[in-house]
Parts: sequence; structure tokens; C-alpha cells
Amino acid sequence: MENNKLSGTIRKNIQTGLEVEIVQKHHQRSGELTEGVVKRILTNAATHPHGIKVQLETGEVGRVKNVLN
Repeated sequence: MENNKLSGTIRKNIQTGLEVEIVQKHHQRSGELTEGVVKRILTNAATHPHGIKVQLETGEVGRVKNVLN
């Protein structure tokens, strides 16, 4: 993982308005990432092994793989 990306498995790394890369449910096998800005954080737990689930401003929902600076 590159130095300029934070892990998406820790909730405190993610805030609304941040640009992130997510993997949507139907792209989990291919690992295709979608880039966008966080609108809502949907996971309540402090951490999640597969990534914190968020909703992007576009309405897409998925688990955060990378937090972009």
C-alpha cells in the first residue's frame, strides 16, 4: 500500500467529505474500486476487517479500501 493512503478498516480514518476508494458488493470478486466523496458512514463499529461501509455523495454504497489525501 502506498504511503499517501490510509487504511479503510479503521473508522477514525474516515470522515464525511473525504475522498475514498470503495469496493461495491457486486465488484468484490473483481476488486474494482470506485472513487468518490463520503456522504455517510454506515458502519458503527470502530474497525471492520473488510473495510468501513460508507455511502458516497453519488449514492453508491461500499466498503472503504483506501482513504485518499
